[in-house]
Amino acid sequence: MSRRRERGTLSDEDTELWRRAMREAVPLPAKNKRPSPPSPSPPSPSPPSSAQPAHAPEPPPPAAARKATSPPAPPKPAAPILEPGRAPGLDRRTADRLRRGLLPIDARIDLHGMIQAEAHGALTEFIHDSASAGLRCVLVITGRGSRSAGGMGVLRAAVPDWLNRPVCRGFVLAFAPAQPRHGGDGALYVLLRRKRPRNP
Repeated sequence: MSRRRERGTLSDEDTELWRRAMREAVPLPAKNKRPSPPSPSPPSPSPPSSAQPAHAPEPPPPAAARKATSPPAPPKPAAPILEPGRAPGLDRRTADRLRRGLLPIDARIDLHGMIQAEAHGALTEFIHDSASAGLRCVLVITGRGSRSAGGMGVLRAAVPDWLNRPVCRGFVLAFAPAQPRHGGDGALYVLLRRKRPRNP
């Protein structure tokens, strides 16, 4: 009597048929198979932006730290000086001493021989420097220019007008023709305003 096969097992013939069938079988392509994502590559360093420099420029120093090179600002514009030796705010005694040449001359400038544009610039700088230094009375030499048309030199006629312009008038208190010992009609006494002390 043959031994009864246990349930769930194959006979030798069934096993051999299964092996043959499997040798001729071709696996089906996989469906819905997602490709594996590529491994992330390391980020490449971005080039420095040209809009932002590597070293930012330093901010400019405050205005208080910068050295002032411009001339001092003149006071408020004053009325023009129409009469030599007289001006608003000038007492009679000082005006008389100015006209008579009794005030000490602290500095002088000789414009004689300069062309008009050169003389104008030199006079403006001289007035500014003298006022900054706290000088009181200065002498401006223009020359008589008797050979010019009308018997008056160009500078002799122009200097009073230049002194009345705002760039100089704020520093000038009065002016008057000089005495003969200081050049006479070819020179001017110029009285400057007193330098105001700065607040601490």
